[in-house]
Amino acid sequence: MTVRELMQLADAHPLLVTAVFAAPPVITYLAGLFHGKDNGGQSPWKYLYSVLVYLTCVPGLFAAVATAYALFFGAANLLDASIVGFFIPVVSMVVTLILIRKNVPFDQVPGFDRLSGLMVMIGACFVIALAIDKTRIWLFFGGSIEKLFILALAIFALLKWGSYMLFRKKDEPKLPMPKVGP
Repeated sequence: MTVRELMQLADAHPLLVTAVFAAPPVITYLAGLFHGKDNGGQSPWKYLYSVLVYLTCVPGLFAAVATAYALFFGAANLLDASIVGFFIPVVSMVVTLILIRKNVPFDQVPGFDRLSGLMVMIGACFVIALAIDKTRIWLFFGGSIEKLFILALAIFALLKWGSYMLFRKKDEPKLPMPKVGP
């Protein structure tokens, strides 16, 4: 099955796909009502939030990358894009993460640091691919060599941090995200 066939399958069943992606935000909201304020980091709630994060972020990231690819590399018109396949997973991810953040700090959600590292790596890789594609960097770099080195160092720092957060062992400490600017 190709990505195009997956998107066509989602378009063929819009009510089912919408219901599936509406469920995590609703469950997150209801969980916040059940456990009350400041109890979201307790068991079993933190594990429920961890499952909800992964259930929404994996398809949400996939849809975000597919949307960005269609927009920047495929030169597709977003006005013609499928709402069900391209936008509903991203909206579900954002709403679920906002609701989870209201109920519990992300530090208390098991596995969130690894997923955030994966998000950073995907974003950095996409920026690298977009920069190479749009600037034709392999043919000519129009900026100064200092700008090229700064760009390379910034992307390297994000990739290094993202890969550490994604692949670190449980007993290794969390590193703060690299700061940009003063």
